[in-house]
Amino acid sequence: MPGIDRRLLQNFEWVLPMLGFALAGMGVINLVSADSSGDGGLSPAALRQLFWLGVGSLALLTVLVPDYRRLDRATPFVYVVGVLLLVAVLLIGPVINGSQRWLLVGPLRLQPSELFKLIIVLAFARLLSRRQSSRPIGLVDLAVPALVAAAPAVLILRQPDLGTALLVVLCGASLVLVAPIRLKTVAILGVTGLVGASLAWQFYLHDYQKERVFVFLNPERDPLGSAYHAIQSQIAVGSGGVFGKGWLQGSQTQLDFLPEQQTDFAFSVLGEEWGFFGAAFVLTVYVAMMVRGLMIARASKDAFGTYLTVGLVSIFFWMGTINVGMVLGVVPVVGVPLPLVSYGGSSMVTCMVAIGLMMNVSMRRYLF
Repeated sequence: MPGIDRRLLQNFEWVLPMLGFALAGMGVINLVSADSSGDGGLSPAALRQLFWLGVGSLALLTVLVPDYRRLDRATPFVYVVGVLLLVAVLLIGPVINGSQRWLLVGPLRLQPSELFKLIIVLAFARLLSRRQSSRPIGLVDLAVPALVAAAPAVLILRQPDLGTALLVVLCGASLVLVAPIRLKTVAILGVTGLVGASLAWQFYLHDYQKERVFVFLNPERDPLGSAYHAIQSQIAVGSGGVFGKGWLQGSQTQLDFLPEQQTDFAFSVLGEEWGFFGAAFVLTVYVAMMVRGLMIARASKDAFGTYLTVGLVSIFFWMGTINVGMVLGVVPVVGVPLPLVSYGGSSMVTCMVAIGLMMNVSMRRYLF
């Protein structure tokens, strides 16, 4: 094939896309149950998810073509465009259910904050890989990365979208922590994080977001209101037992007791209908994907590829950890989807692009 290095095809990364499509397939099957009349037919939401899976697959193939190292040079432009999109959301984005998170592109809704999970990873990978000094990272070295993460996080909080803002900060912090860094700096960052959380509580969080924290600490505070999601989710997961009630047989799911069962609480449907073994299987696939990603990061021949892949792995780690923790009641409800499983076009495309970029690094590790 002219113009394509044969080594790229010989070293094609098969493991990651197989794991990714397995999760996406389970997500569609789960969505059929979460958004159906109980007959097992494809619901409108399941059909839309298949459409977005197709779009995400095209995006995955697209990011395989250019050498990932070109993204290093393009990152400042991509970052500026991303911030401008976040500003546009606040200026012209429609308000849906009290939130202003989307831009209308014809019949489609684009959520720029989802894409910023990728952008923040690119930005931090560029900053950390271009450090000239060999000494451990100090507090002064973090001034620019802090501003790079703070600008989008504040804009996303204004939408309001606490979960995605938190993910942006956590993904950036994950890259900093895998770089050579002084322990004193880590301690100062911890204190700064606590201070930042206090300021966010005072000036940025809405009353309903604060209420979610209160009901997390005391679910009996408002069992039919703010705590309803978490309580119904735990009932659904617990009722699944070891082997589950069976596909399309979950009472909490089919009787619509479980709110947001297509999106934020998709894992609750899994737990109820497929039980402990089904949920454990899904989590095992996530772990396998992340382990494979870390293997690619270790084998990368350049710092940018290593940081980039670690950052992409952190997206799946933090999204999965927060979502499952939210469903099980061990973290407050913050509205984070389960990657590749929860319904959502922007989230699906973001995750598929992340897989494509990890594949890109893997396939080009022999070309240096």
